[in-house]
Amino acid sequence: MGLLDRVKEQAATATAAAKDAAQKGQAKLDTLQAKRAADAILRDLGAAVYAQQSGRATASTPADIDRLTAALREHETTHGPLDLGLESPAAGAAASPQAAAAGSPPPPPPTGQSV
Repeated sequence: MGLLDRVKEQAATATAAAKDAAQKGQAKLDTLQAKRAADAILRDLGAAVYAQQSGRATASTPADIDRLTAALREHETTHGPLDLGLESPAAGAAASPQAAAAGSPPPPPPTGQSV
């Protein structure tokens, strides 16, 4: 194989790697944008429910809740199920098993073993 053939082969390999990286980057960007869109809908839905629960709902609040719920269902149809785990510190330590475990002390180290 001549030098020119090796250069062409390396260029083709580099081009394929660059295309693969670009596709992976685009997929990650698409996933991030979908998550941000869902987060915005969830925030609006939470605000509408809070307004309803706190007595500050408007005449359009029930329709807004229905519209936002439908938008979330459509989003899940397109992008898969949402992670509905509570994230806010206000959710409390008992909101998730991970949060409850985070508050417990670590187990003691094993005894009688050398490091």
